[in-house]
Amino acid sequence: MLATSERVELLEKADVLAKMIMDSEIAEQYQMCLYKLQHNKESQRKINRFVSLKEQYEEVQRFGRYHPDYKRVMGQIREVKREMDLDSHVADFKLAENDLQTLLDEISLLVAGAVSEQIKVPTGNPFFDNHKNHSGGCGSGGSCGCS
Repeated sequence: MLATSERVELLEKADVLAKMIMDSEIAEQYQMCLYKLQHNKESQRKINRFVSLKEQYEEVQRFGRYHPDYKRVMGQIREVKREMDLDSHVADFKLAENDLQTLLDEISLLVAGAVSEQIKVPTGNPFFDNHKNHSGGCGSGGSCGCS
């Protein structure tokens, strides 16, 4: 790979685009929500409780209904996950994360579409995967139509 002036210019423009994304309101909202989530003791307690219970859940899943603690762990994991998901900081972070992911998906589709409509962009979002020829491609589990 040779470092041509065209390649260097493209990389510089990519850096400018990345900076524009990081300076956007969506990215700032994401950073703010992440900060609040990471620095709220109650939210972190709920997340840590869920993570520790998730390890028990994975152990129970190996044996299914035959595990002696199946009912207890399954009930607890649902309760703890609901408590975590209803936490305002967790909910705000998830919304901000989804907004940022949507922005990145839109940019990916625009860049790929500018090069060729045949380029597959695995967004993981059915809304974007149904647009034009961006069906998710081979690597995303979508049906790209190639043979």
